[in-house]
Amino acid sequence: MRFLRHILIFILPAFVLTACNRQIRVNEVPATVLLALEQAGDNLQELEKAIVHFQNGDDSLKLQALYFLLENMDNHYSADYYWKDRNGERVDFDEFSYPDFPSAVDAMKQLREKKGNLYKKGVIRKDLAEISEKYLIDHIDHVFRTWRASYAKDIPFKDFCEYVLPYRATIEPLQQWREAYNERYRWMGDSLRHKPLKTVLAYAGIDYSHWFTFTFGKETRDEPLPRLGPKHLLFREKGACEDVAALEVFAFRSQGIPVAYDFVPLWATSVGAHFMNTVFDADMEPVHLDVTTGAVVDHELPREPAKVIRQTYSAQPHALAILEREERIPPNFLRTKNHLDVTREYWPVRDMQMELFSGQQDTSIVYACMFSGGRWHPMWWGRADGGKTTFTDMPRGTVVMPARYENGMLLPVGHPKVNGFNHELLLEPDTLRKRTIEIHEQESYLIFRPGKRYELFYWDIEWRSLGEKTAPENGRVLQFKDVPRNALLLLVPEYSERKERPFMITDDGTRHWW
Repeated sequence: MRFLRHILIFILPAFVLTACNRQIRVNEVPATVLLALEQAGDNLQELEKAIVHFQNGDDSLKLQALYFLLENMDNHYSADYYWKDRNGERVDFDEFSYPDFPSAVDAMKQLREKKGNLYKKGVIRKDLAEISEKYLIDHIDHVFRTWRASYAKDIPFKDFCEYVLPYRATIEPLQQWREAYNERYRWMGDSLRHKPLKTVLAYAGIDYSHWFTFTFGKETRDEPLPRLGPKHLLFREKGACEDVAALEVFAFRSQGIPVAYDFVPLWATSVGAHFMNTVFDADMEPVHLDVTTGAVVDHELPREPAKVIRQTYSAQPHALAILEREERIPPNFLRTKNHLDVTREYWPVRDMQMELFSGQQDTSIVYACMFSGGRWHPMWWGRADGGKTTFTDMPRGTVVMPARYENGMLLPVGHPKVNGFNHELLLEPDTLRKRTIEIHEQESYLIFRPGKRYELFYWDIEWRSLGEKTAPENGRVLQFKDVPRNALLLLVPEYSERKERPFMITDDGTRHWW
């Protein structure tokens, strides 16, 4: 707080000077908002005008809602792009000026024929530097109208701010969306007046399946746009699962219904990620929703997640990005400040205590890594303490390896550990007691291709080779000698697509995949 007061000594006069002609009452603006506004640059006056508007209004909750948005806005941005020609000149193109998406695609083809090669230029736009007074005022007024007419009108204000109020889902382009979504999904709000929430959620799944195309496994976007904007979703009528989850966020929030954007950053026993939603009832009890599945409501995850993360609008005080410098955090969701770990809502979990190799400095950050796509991925974190660390709420049925992150590299600091559904098992390879093992074919997991080479590895700080075998013409088993007991193993074929899963073989010959 002392540091904050020293900062305010310098920034308060600046706000008094810029705002005095608009009668902003600076002394009423929270210090956290003033600090955020310092990052607005040339957009400062727009934000000040929004503050003046609600300070002079007759609804104090709207002013508090604006303050909530502003004080957390430094965490938010749009990932967008524009087109350039061969000379580097910007080429204006607006897909929304065409009657439908196929027409826009045809128009782009004609533009390329006319101008030659066009190039995409990705751009990051910070909300504090881009969002306008009108956008904020219109958005907040609309939110309050729909919220106060919904079943969620009596939820705590902090929950309203987190799950109804936000104008964006993730990092999609900033677009005007509430009126279009409010009109399209008015049936949802009307239905909730006389039908149970879960029934209406099932209706949402039916509605989605009738007009929206789920593109997973069908096509990929050939553009540097990591998330579609709300207008893109209605206009293109298709998207991947991360876009579908955003679609439902816009739909429910347009009716004043609290909803969260949840995601699995990595499957712990497979490849890929997944995105879904949580809708909250009048008591803020969560109901999980995944409209891309047939079950839709309270759908169970199909396999073990590395974690399940809930995107929030506000910064969370225990997020690693608040406690640690960015360069010391791996480049994934852990670098964001606005997320919650909600794995225990979705999957059986356990706090895992892990032994660390000697020499690990106490209080240093240790990452819980999961294996996928041929490498280890940092998915959670803990602090070294007395030669140990604890990873909270780790999903059962997985293998976890502790590591440090230094200079862009993961450095193992302990042996992998199985977080089983019933037991835990440390996988420290016993290189003194070796054995001969047989690896059999297994439906859906492993089918040998005659004449192809298969190399077996075991994990001991790195993947160490145990040699290669060639699959025989009519054989369904490969035999390897001198394999350490109690080791995490990986069998990699010469035609690998990096989808292989690690496993162990117990002394009785039973194989367990992860």
